[in-house]
Amino acid sequence: MPYIEIKHLTKDFGDGKGLFNLDFSIEKGEVFGFVGTNGAGKSTTIRHMMGFLKPKSGAVTINGMNCWTNSAEIKKLIGYIPGEIAFPDAPTGTEFLRRQAELLGLKDMSYAESIIKKLQLDPTANLKRMSKGMKQKTAIVAALMADPEILILDEPTTGLDPLMRAEFVNILNEEKKKGKTIFMSSHMFEEVEHTCDKVALIKDGKLIAVKATAEVKHSEDKVYKIEFLSHEDYQRFLSEPFEFAEKRDSQNQVFLKMNDREINQLFRTLKGYPIKFIAEIKYTLEDYFKGLYEGETSNA
Repeated sequence: MPYIEIKHLTKDFGDGKGLFNLDFSIEKGEVFGFVGTNGAGKSTTIRHMMGFLKPKSGAVTINGMNCWTNSAEIKKLIGYIPGEIAFPDAPTGTEFLRRQAELLGLKDMSYAESIIKKLQLDPTANLKRMSKGMKQKTAIVAALMADPEILILDEPTTGLDPLMRAEFVNILNEEKKKGKTIFMSSHMFEEVEHTCDKVALIKDGKLIAVKATAEVKHSEDKVYKIEFLSHEDYQRFLSEPFEFAEKRDSQNQVFLKMNDREINQLFRTLKGYPIKFIAEIKYTLEDYFKGLYEGETSNA
């Protein structure tokens, strides 16, 4: 049985807003990314997982328990970072984390201290006057410090600078090594590509696709960029039987789309051409989902 299961989840807010027949599952120890534009339904899905919202139809279960009817029990397993952080009334970050530790029955703060150090957080600052980035770091510490077996993270790097985003990815990969089950929504494809085993794309409350990141990274379909030494050779190459994704006349460059099976044919052909360079353009998760998203938009 899947560790987290979302089955026919529907929550219709009217005017085309909400979630519509969402269906996917997450195995124990899997890191699952959830991507989509603002308003696509990422946070609404997470609120159902946390037991904050009751489905109109369908269900969400974690470890066999219904997220709505067993929400108190499920929350004991989860470290959660909300999409919109609103701290309770506490004078400093340190005091807030102390109160959180009391609620969780946490006596040993050494892991919390290690995350604070990695994120370069000063928790003694006034909670209300913290910058968005500082508040985000405090929320990350609060979610991770009790070492929960499940992490549900709603846009966890919002407000972090690039250096701290990279550090957060390192922390997340350490959590992954411990066998944690992690669900993370994000609009940053690079972030999920470096951490997640699988990624789902949501658009207008509907699931468009679920894809293993390894499949995208090691796709047999490639794009090659080639620059020729002369314009004459460039022009001559245009008559060769390849699929041209792009042609740049002024730079004598072509971009070829091809499958790995065609690579030998390409290099045999290039023996007859003096070229300046050839390079493979890496196919990313963003490229894959962008193609799907644009296809959905044109079909809408």
